[in-house]
Amino acid sequence: MPRGVRHRKRSILAISICAIICNAWSFAAIAEWAKRCPQNMLKRLSCRYNTKTKRYEPPSEPTIRRFLQQVDAEAVDKVLSRWFQSVGDKSLPIAVDGKTLCGARQPDGKQVHLLAAFLHKQGIVLAQTQVDRKTNEIPMVPVLFDDLDIKDRVVTFDALHAQKETARYLVEDKKAEYIFTVKDNQKTIKQAI
Repeated sequence: MPRGVRHRKRSILAISICAIICNAWSFAAIAEWAKRCPQNMLKRLSCRYNTKTKRYEPPSEPTIRRFLQQVDAEAVDKVLSRWFQSVGDKSLPIAVDGKTLCGARQPDGKQVHLLAAFLHKQGIVLAQTQVDRKTNEIPMVPVLFDDLDIKDRVVTFDALHAQKETARYLVEDKKAEYIFTVKDNQKTIKQAI
């Protein structure tokens, strides 16, 4: 709206990312987090400076919501993933696990299922990909790791992923190590162990 208050997109995105890292999981929680920020933090986050009040002002919840609903979440996810990889310890093990998201639905009403690669101890997600309902997690492992440098790292998986092709991909293509959980789904391997 012409009479509306303008906020920089990078500021709204920076506020949202910082708030989410601090466990703000809703638009309202992100706005509350921003509202509690001291003035020097709002300045560092490039918030709008109000010349009348002489204060930096965070965006409101509706502004945050409207902006985040238009953001290319996949692009932001990839940039954050690259950043987490660049600042993190490259020797830390990576866990892979799939989860069905509660309350999240696709346009056809089906639940959203994600496969994620994350750091064990920190719980930081390095990469994630949506698992199409016409497939399962197993063929999504290369998609998950294609953009990640996991050379010389250990990757852990649950029993579902104890597959020869997954092991070959990790060792030969990505130069990584792996630990698979083995259960009754792989009787021959289990017997050999």
